[in-house]
Amino acid sequence: MRTGTAAPKPRPGAASRAETAAYGSEAVRGLGTVRVRHILHSDWDSVAALERDAYAGLGLSEGPAALQSRASASPGTCFLLDVGSRTAGYLLALPYPAFRYPALEQAQGATAFRTRNLHLHDIVVTRTLRRRGLAQQLLRHLTRTAQAGGHERISLVAVGGSERFWSARGFVPHPGVVPPGSGYGTGAVYMSRPVPVPQHEVS
Repeated sequence: MRTGTAAPKPRPGAASRAETAAYGSEAVRGLGTVRVRHILHSDWDSVAALERDAYAGLGLSEGPAALQSRASASPGTCFLLDVGSRTAGYLLALPYPAFRYPALEQAQGATAFRTRNLHLHDIVVTRTLRRRGLAQQLLRHLTRTAQAGGHERISLVAVGGSERFWSARGFVPHPGVVPPGSGYGTGAVYMSRPVPVPQHEVS
């Protein structure tokens, strides 16, 4: 993913309201109730605005159509973050072959790859709520989703000098995978980490 320090849609209507029941909901001190859920068609304007704010300054903004195509390929691994009644962030991930990554601004095919690698393409938290652990909450939710789906690794493309941030969260760099001219900006680094085995499976 374009995972910058900004922490990186189903086709319209791909997720029904019944399918958007909260997968994670908890109270965070000073913020109220924080909820992680699937993305609805009505959420896309908010998601696109968050994406522009996070990436336009880096020259990495994709545009709404490309964003929606990521989630269209894998609605079950893309999430919205609500803080109270406010849209505060989002995460887009999809199965993608290891050591490969989506081309920015290019729409995703409608069918996800069959692979054990889950690629974290985007994770963004609104500027006013960063450094509150919300990106970590989204990442934990994705990790649980990866475990449930039988994925073995999570990958991403660190951009905007965020390699150190992701290294602190267990991601290991793979130099040379993202070449200059990839569209991900200067210094972009492909990184990955194994999906941990759920605690109840550890003997």
